[in-house]
Amino acid sequence: MRDILTVTLNPALDLATTTDRVVAGPKLRCDTPSVDPGGGGINVARVAAELGGPARAFLALGGPTGMRLEAALAELGLPMVRMRAPGETRESMAVHDRHSGAQYRFVMPGPVWRESDVLDALSSIASAVHEGGIVVLSGSQPPGVPDDFPVQLARALKDRGACLIVDTSGPVLEHLARGTDPAPAVLRMDSIEAEELAGRPLMTRADSARFAAELVARGAAERVILARGADGSVMAGPDGLWQVSAAKVSVLSAVGAGDSFVGAYAYGISGGLGAPEALALGAAAASATVTTPGTRLCTRAMVQGLLDQCGATRIAMR
Repeated sequence: MRDILTVTLNPALDLATTTDRVVAGPKLRCDTPSVDPGGGGINVARVAAELGGPARAFLALGGPTGMRLEAALAELGLPMVRMRAPGETRESMAVHDRHSGAQYRFVMPGPVWRESDVLDALSSIASAVHEGGIVVLSGSQPPGVPDDFPVQLARALKDRGACLIVDTSGPVLEHLARGTDPAPAVLRMDSIEAEELAGRPLMTRADSARFAAELVARGAAERVILARGADGSVMAGPDGLWQVSAAKVSVLSAVGAGDSFVGAYAYGISGGLGAPEALALGAAAASATVTTPGTRLCTRAMVQGLLDQCGATRIAMR
């Protein structure tokens, strides 16, 4: 299998808890929190490793929180490649309201990076990548990291023959969507992000597929995946347009669903699956993760149990 290296520039120590009701003013008595290592790339690596893939996590860590996060990852047995962050690793919190069933997520920004930190990260990542490996850049970027960082990373990886998968949002996604050279191999986004980029509603899978194909034509990526939540995902690439359904499950928490999709997709590609088969595996992993509480992620058995509901089919455009 091809090596999978996930990149998390802005990791977090994720705390999740429950209280009777979230209201302003009084002290809110919470249950004992669960504590998990968080950040897009960490979750991606955890899922890829859970499925049996050779996954490693590249992390920028700093301060006592960074030490706690590193210890948590060590307990999970996930191999790490560490660089020193320019400040304290952030924390985030998810609070479940028993009364309404709603979940409130509080996310901190992370330390500010300098240009020298960015150059160190590019050099360190390129040195850590195995020849012909898969690199997944996922999650938010720390303050100070430029919007074109994925393009700089694609350039740094060019001599390694690596496949770069990017799952990002905001200004970074907007930069990629205009078309870049070099472009990542795969670009993934959710439906809200896609509609913001398109400037129009994407009501159907066909609408999303057309926009994904438009992004490929612009040079945003060789392959573009648009997630549509409970309606599954669509994909545009060299082999045409594809769609996949989400499994019919009861949703408990959406935390980590997108990362689970990317982790399973990367695992599939690592093992030699075609993109449509990897797309189906990603849908099964995302569907499994939404059935778990808090920041928990899917298991291999859960993914295998839902895979039959998530077959990929071609989209015939008229």
